[in-house]
Amino acid sequence: MHPRGLVSALVVAGALSTTAALHAEDPSLRSQAQSIFKRLPKDMATRENPITPERVELGRMLFFDPRISADGTVSCARCHPPSLYGTDGLAKPIGAEHRVNPRNAPTVLNAALQISAHWRGDRRSVEDQATKALIGLPSFGNLSYDDAMARLKVIPEYRRRFAKAFPNEADPITPDHWGQAIGAYERTLVTPSPFDAYLAGREAALTAQAEAGLREFIQIGCVSCHNGVGVGGGMYQKFGVVEEYWTATGSTSVDKGRVEVTQDPADTYVFKVPSLRNVAMTPPYFHDGSVATLPEAVRIMGRIQLGRTLTDEQIAQIVAFLESLTGKLPERFATAPVLPAGSFQDSKKP
Repeated sequence: MHPRGLVSALVVAGALSTTAALHAEDPSLRSQAQSIFKRLPKDMATRENPITPERVELGRMLFFDPRISADGTVSCARCHPPSLYGTDGLAKPIGAEHRVNPRNAPTVLNAALQISAHWRGDRRSVEDQATKALIGLPSFGNLSYDDAMARLKVIPEYRRRFAKAFPNEADPITPDHWGQAIGAYERTLVTPSPFDAYLAGREAALTAQAEAGLREFIQIGCVSCHNGVGVGGGMYQKFGVVEEYWTATGSTSVDKGRVEVTQDPADTYVFKVPSLRNVAMTPPYFHDGSVATLPEAVRIMGRIQLGRTLTDEQIAQIVAFLESLTGKLPERFATAPVLPAGSFQDSKKP
């Protein structure tokens, strides 16, 4: 063997030996993790929006149906397709009439666990987001809620399903009920991962490298923002604590963030901390989709949030931990439902 190859082999062997040692049962690390994070619940039900079978199945249909948009091309699934784990792979999604949305589309998976919806937190919940998307010009593009509801009411099956999902209502087809149906569906989109099994006590659920990454994630301070059941999604934070974010991300424009919602100067460059569940499956990264790969996103976060220059080994370990947050797609999300017949265009034909 060439001397350089021998050295490389020894380095690899040493690294494997080290990670194997780290993978030995470490109750203290798991105990730390259990105090910082939480396992996913079976669903994300709330008292305000009960998860009934009728609401969930109606919401699933509405989620995948483009006919309610102004141009008949946009559904929730257009920006949140199952094939890309509830994101669309674009820096910024494209809505009705080919309008570009102002920010990257976050995944809908586990989204109801977060403190709000959207990067700036300008939507209270998944229900609020679904409702207001109807009249968002870069989203469904309807000029009014009445226009959107008219598109629904001409489809007989939807009239029947809304009546079952929201009984004893004089008019069950309303914007709020649209949001509640889609919200009930989205609240079922939970993706338990190997990390949840690890938190439950199964030490073999994480690879040696992922366990080392978990240790790094805790020790260097990532958990100060990325914690709880969502591994994030529970607070707002300035993006670029140590240095301006756009110098590291190469962003083509500067987004001032939450200040435009609150009008509080303290919220300049503040965004909701994203949940990191399924993050390995949802590039590109950050509010503007400016970074293409997860290792680069990790490197940038260490630099601009923590003032740390992470080594390649640290980045690889943290990425391995983040990959352990990938769960299986829920069955009712992995495949699209059969949509009912009818359309607003059909109703206008003589």
